[in-house]
Amino acid sequence: MSIHNQGAEMAGFVQIIEYRTSKPDEVAALMEEFRAKREAEGSGPAPVRGTSCADRDEPGRYFSIIEFNSYEEAMENSQRPDTTEMSERMMALCDGPGTFYNLDVQNRMEFG
Repeated sequence: MSIHNQGAEMAGFVQIIEYRTSKPDEVAALMEEFRAKREAEGSGPAPVRGTSCADRDEPGRYFSIIEFNSYEEAMENSQRPDTTEMSERMMALCDGPGTFYNLDVQNRMEFG
């Protein structure tokens, strides 16, 4: 195991979106559509990595963990019209409003 302090080789900012939905397949398809479109455009700030998780202990609750190189890139990404559109479409598929967490990465442990 090793612990890496924040550095240029890893994302320095993470956004977590906690949400509830009875339409997880539609949310996943929307996120894939957004990823493919953003990758094809290849311009402007974009997430480094995205992970979607389902809560095993509370069915219907999900988390999206989105990593960015920096807080600044995340905020610039949030201001893009396509991000706003995707967020609005995602929230329309959710059962109530999402909860957003903005987190600075302090360190990362690598196992193995």
